[in-house]
Amino acid sequence: MNPALAAALQVGVVIVVLALVYVPLGDYMARVFTGARDLAVERVFYRVVRVDAGRQQTWVGYAAALLGFSLVGVLFLYVLQRIQGHLPMSGGRPGVPGAMAFNTAVSFVTNTNWQSYSPEVVMGNLTQAGGLAVQNFLSAAVGLAVAIALVRGIIARTTTGEIGNFWVDLMRGVVRILLPLSVLFAILFVAQGVVQSFHSGFDFTGLGGGDGRAVVGPFASQEAIKELGTNGGGSLATNSAHPFENPTPLTNIAQIIAILVIPVCLTRTYATMVGDRRQGYTVLGVMATLFALILAVTWFFEERTNGAAAGAAGAMMEGKEQRFGIPASVLYAVATTGTSTGAVNSQHDSFSAAGGGAVIWNMLLGEVAPGGVGTGLYGILVLAIIAVFVGGLLVGRTPEFLGKKIGQQEITMAALSILVMPALVLIGTAVTAILPSTTGFQGNSGDPGTPGSIHGFSEVLYAYASASNNNGSAFGGLTVTSDWFQVSLGVCMLFGRFLPIIFTLALAGLLARQKPKPASTATLPTHGLLYGGLVTGTVLLVAGLTFFPALALGPIAEALA
Repeated sequence: MNPALAAALQVGVVIVVLALVYVPLGDYMARVFTGARDLAVERVFYRVVRVDAGRQQTWVGYAAALLGFSLVGVLFLYVLQRIQGHLPMSGGRPGVPGAMAFNTAVSFVTNTNWQSYSPEVVMGNLTQAGGLAVQNFLSAAVGLAVAIALVRGIIARTTTGEIGNFWVDLMRGVVRILLPLSVLFAILFVAQGVVQSFHSGFDFTGLGGGDGRAVVGPFASQEAIKELGTNGGGSLATNSAHPFENPTPLTNIAQIIAILVIPVCLTRTYATMVGDRRQGYTVLGVMATLFALILAVTWFFEERTNGAAAGAAGAMMEGKEQRFGIPASVLYAVATTGTSTGAVNSQHDSFSAAGGGAVIWNMLLGEVAPGGVGTGLYGILVLAIIAVFVGGLLVGRTPEFLGKKIGQQEITMAALSILVMPALVLIGTAVTAILPSTTGFQGNSGDPGTPGSIHGFSEVLYAYASASNNNGSAFGGLTVTSDWFQVSLGVCMLFGRFLPIIFTLALAGLLARQKPKPASTATLPTHGLLYGGLVTGTVLLVAGLTFFPALALGPIAEALA
């Protein structure tokens, strides 16, 4: 089959499937979070933890519950890793060192799933399934809850400032959305050959007569929530490039769909909750435009040949699985870096300089195309509020968003929310780049200005972009097992996750205290091509103006060298 046709078919399958489930899944999620009835299992949970499911919370109470719950998750996961050697199903693996356990606990609770270790070597099956996979569900549900809380603040008709109940939103997200979808995808993965076992591994004799051991585990079940929850942390070091996790082209496409399905359909949920389908289509259009732009740029440069090896292969095939090729590798890379997933089926460090720079920039856009589960929706809504504020001032119209005035307090919270990530990325990269020891951890280094030095800088920039955006994917080529990287990246993950959440919930609380005003021609419409273009431009300008100098020192300089 013609490579271009095969590529178009892969993209087409993803689009068709997402289009088919867009309305039913989006409307279903809206019903989940607006319904009054609780399921029996949910009521049991509320009784056990002594939660009044009927009590609404202000943004302060909502944020306190969320932060307290996440803190408990970090502590539990840290202790579980430290005592792993004394637990069953550890496969003989000892406890995880302190700095690594801290980094990993923070990583999975913040939905980052950055892995500074080889999972099959460090983590036992109990830690994987009982600790890491559980957080895959919970951290994704936290993101969903924040997005829904912001939407409630936007559509609130009273002035009480209440935005819902965190515990109810958390449970409904897990029980009614993430668990059922995970079961469906896990069954598909098992049927396609993804490994699902509670054995630690098996011995084998190779074709050359040498002995070896293959690691196995409950991969299919973890693979499902790894993608659906936009988590990304795999059970094997090579992640979705390993045939035990991603054996066929069908599982590869299914994983891409799993990554995109909830963030995309949440735009329909948003539209249904606000009662205006045009709002959802506008947000979806912005996401699709940004996604298509990054996909086209990355694909273009990966199909070109740069160097003798690429010329012999006919494309940039280094670091990519032959069974997937350029199209499936690029589509996967753009999907994961645009959704805070972090899963990989190829080595991003082996992408061309421009292609690697494009996937870095995809994260630096704030991961709103379409973003992670929940995080993508509330991220782009914050940017949409900034866009309506700027646009309203430019044309002399009152800055309002769906009938809610965007004043000094509201725009301050929105601005603070989007400034956290750039500050973390740039400060973390700058401090690390000037440390004398950094070059010893880089797979590429050299005298300043040399290609190796430039690429080494890109590796550092990617690491802090991945951590601060709660993405979790690794560029590769950078050894991050030192205490400096474990702690600094862990801090970036913590602040990059929870500070934007706090500011977003504060924004939701401010909006919830306002009574909506009737629609007026004096306000800027928040739907349609014009407004969609304004939001798209806002996203591109924020990332472009903030990160252009850093990108110029790394991937841009390398591409022009």
